[in-house]
Amino acid sequence: MSDHSLLTVEQLLCRLQGRQVLDGISFTLQQGEFIGLLGPNGAGKSTLLRCIYRYYASAKDAIRLNGRCIQDMAPRALAQDIAVVLQQAPSDMSLTVLEVVALGLLPALAPWQGPGAEAQARVQQAIADVGLATQQHKLLAQLSGGEQQRVHIARALVQQPKLLIMDEPTSHLDIKYQIELMELVRSLNLTVLASFHDLNLAAAMCDKLLVLNGGQLVANGTPKTVITESLLSEVFGVCTQVGVHPQNPEHWPLVHYYYSDRHNRYERQKS
Repeated sequence: MSDHSLLTVEQLLCRLQGRQVLDGISFTLQQGEFIGLLGPNGAGKSTLLRCIYRYYASAKDAIRLNGRCIQDMAPRALAQDIAVVLQQAPSDMSLTVLEVVALGLLPALAPWQGPGAEAQARVQQAIADVGLATQQHKLLAQLSGGEQQRVHIARALVQQPKLLIMDEPTSHLDIKYQIELMELVRSLNLTVLASFHDLNLAAAMCDKLLVLNGGQLVANGTPKTVITESLLSEVFGVCTQVGVHPQNPEHWPLVHYYYSDRHNRYERQKS
């Protein structure tokens, strides 16, 4: 695999509690790409992301960031290069929006160093970028779930990371906030690796999709080449019809699901 890639994962293995969770995962991510990670529950999506941001250890050279083995990087250097937004990001709900976003400065500051004017301006800009400038003095607990995720994205922006990792960041949000949040991330021109449950949302937002099943990478490509009826049947165990999205028929597939009981009753009623 090319060392010119921002992220290179090569033959990644991960064994947890005696079980092989990831088995020989290999892919690359280029600067500026937005890659979606799909798969059923237990496929290994979160484990893969945790290996990349080094929550779990991996073999030397299995994961390289800008050509550097992440196992050789100091924790602070890794935190400067990779920002993480989780489904429910751990935060003190008694902090204000401004205070949470300013936490993104910590990896770049010495323990005794306070933020200078440039760093404070970066915090203000990130808050404005996510549309929360008028709410920066509110407590995190006073915001909706979608707004809280915007705060955590702003914190990640302040880090100025080379790679943003998002682990199912929209799973507990209603559809309006899911779309708004992903459109926001898409507009920020970041390099992103994010896991999804919503196949149609992933297909519309991502440049490429990776599909995991049973700890193995079973598909890697553009949404239109990856999202097929046969793959969805084999990996997710669902019956679908894959068409094209009217907004972007050339690039976006659109998944329609069949619901067996209702479908069968409908067919009987017609006959």
